[in-house]
Amino acid sequence: MLMPVPDQSVIDKRDSICAKLKTLVPADCVVHSPESMRAFDADALSAYRQLPLAVVLPETVEQIAELMKWCKAAGIKVVPRGAGTSLSGGALPLADAVLLGLGKFNRILEVDYDNRCVVAQPGVTNLAITHAVQAAGFYYAPDPSSQIACSVGGNVAENSGGVHCLKYGLTTNNLLGIEMVTMDGEILRLGGKHLDAGDYDLMGVMTGSEGLLGVVSEVTLRILQKPATQRALLVGFDDTGSAGKAVGDVIAAGIIPAGMEMMDGLAINAAEDFANAGYPRSAAALIIVELDGPEVEVNVLIERVEAIMLAAGASSVKISNSEEERNLFWAGRKSAFPAVGRISPDYLCMDGTIPRRRLPDMMVRMSSLSQKYGLRVANVFHAGDGNLHPLILFDANQPGELKRAEDFGADILRSCVEMGGVLTGEHGVGVEKRDLMDIQFTEEDLKQQQRLKCAFDSDHLLNPGKVFPQLHRCAELGRLHVHKGKMPYPDIPRF
Repeated sequence: MLMPVPDQSVIDKRDSICAKLKTLVPADCVVHSPESMRAFDADALSAYRQLPLAVVLPETVEQIAELMKWCKAAGIKVVPRGAGTSLSGGALPLADAVLLGLGKFNRILEVDYDNRCVVAQPGVTNLAITHAVQAAGFYYAPDPSSQIACSVGGNVAENSGGVHCLKYGLTTNNLLGIEMVTMDGEILRLGGKHLDAGDYDLMGVMTGSEGLLGVVSEVTLRILQKPATQRALLVGFDDTGSAGKAVGDVIAAGIIPAGMEMMDGLAINAAEDFANAGYPRSAAALIIVELDGPEVEVNVLIERVEAIMLAAGASSVKISNSEEERNLFWAGRKSAFPAVGRISPDYLCMDGTIPRRRLPDMMVRMSSLSQKYGLRVANVFHAGDGNLHPLILFDANQPGELKRAEDFGADILRSCVEMGGVLTGEHGVGVEKRDLMDIQFTEEDLKQQQRLKCAFDSDHLLNPGKVFPQLHRCAELGRLHVHKGKMPYPDIPRF
């Protein structure tokens, strides 16, 4: 994994840079001792670590604007950071960059039930939005597994989803407006409480932009009324191929569940050890299907889905008969990542997407790759929309295992593209998938994407080294100049 060569002249000016930063924000909002910065040296792709030049924790949007404006004038790189739960290295610091942390932007500013929305600062956690409105019978639909910790600003940056994204969509489908700060220090508002804007969809451009185009300083999110009825099925299969086919059969029948998740045998037992959710330990695959809506409709759909599952070869079917039982079904799935962490010293959580009809093929391919690399893999994924989250188990203390795990992950992502899918579903590209981008995109595709970055950040100061395997100068892109060869990037520091 390679990153831009750090600018040593900037690093040599650390003390003077930190002194200037303390004039832009309160002095205690600047963190610059090596010991203190250790808390910020990685995100959830923790195999890669790097101390930043300094950490700045602004308290107002005006402070963000002044910081950005000064960094632009001084040529200082900026890496935005939310809660640091990114699984693709999107918030990995750089040695010559200021890490701009948004942890102090943690307030819900307005709850507007009439317009069915919440206005919040970017450091508010995903789950806090639902907690703020659930007493009135509302909730926020996107629910990534890290929702107890991940921030809504980071959700916008990565276009996060969750187990209910099949029916209710990703962040982009539930985002009404944002306030953002450009690299020039300009404060912009995009969208608002209205359902749609009549101008260019710049909010759509910002959603999933991974901190490369601007810093999100406020979000307006759509909230939904809680469905009248929610019930779930817990379905076991003796083989993963039949389970994968069953997922496609449900959608083909015209049924769109609120969520449809799949786990393999290794993940089932790890989750059951952790949550005691009543999962069938002997099953090779488990599917959780949730239906919601009016009670009469849900009861009919439950019967139809049960029939489809049994016809596909299900070995066991359990249907929730209470809210407590439904929540227990989901408890194991929601805790699958920490549960797998108990059975392996380390794991890489991958993120790729394939057409639903290729799920059986992918499960076979995954098993073959596991044997090839000699590493176990626990499969936990959003089966309904084909978004895979294989967890590759390894021990970083064993020489060569991290490299084997990375190669294993790269082969999974290559397989996703080969099967008609894409490199990512909701975790972003970051540094994890950056050097695989040319598998999915041509050089001209990548140039077009970089032209968009140039429109927002002509000096490439925002989160450099992420997403693009090779960054062209904006002037080169303007001339359609083809840059040959590799940039002289050193390795990212590892454990």
